[in-house]
Amino acid sequence: MTPDDVLQAFRDADALLEGHFILSSGRRSPVFLQKALVFSQPKVSEMLCAALAERVRAEYGEVTVVTGPAVGGIIPGYEMARQLGARAMFAERNEDDVLVYKRGFEFNEDDRILLMEDIVTTGKSFRETVAALEEYPGTLVGGGCIIDRSGGKADVGTTLLSLASIEFPDYDPNDLPPELAELEPVKPGSRRKF
Repeated sequence: MTPDDVLQAFRDADALLEGHFILSSGRRSPVFLQKALVFSQPKVSEMLCAALAERVRAEYGEVTVVTGPAVGGIIPGYEMARQLGARAMFAERNEDDVLVYKRGFEFNEDDRILLMEDIVTTGKSFRETVAALEEYPGTLVGGGCIIDRSGGKADVGTTLLSLASIEFPDYDPNDLPPELAELEPVKPGSRRKF
């Protein structure tokens, strides 16, 4: 599967949006990937994760647990675990806004853990999940995502495999290009901070 195939899956789901968007990080972009529309379609999720699972097997070998941050890592993490024959878990934010493992999820000393996300922009949630995993046994073999919108520049705290690595532009809200500044900003994402 090529990066163009991945973007076409987003276009087909009406999930590749253009305008002026406030990203979860607070940065601004003329492109937004409404991943919920893609991952609401089981067949599309299966297709994307099956393609990435091939790369994961080749690069990381056996994986026994797939985990990621809620909410973005839950559906692709579950589907990736299904593809790899692994267990699926997720970290979620506690009352202090820190990613932790709840719900009785446990890791074993011999677990080989893949950290999975839908889309990586700044790598913040990825790094926070890596930090949460430091409290548990097992080995983090690396990470995976469907789209790395940083073009490989985001620090995720581990290695990262993606189906598509594309550097979509994003800007500080106080330093917008004129054509973006003319448009009313929209916040279609899920984080509450911005």
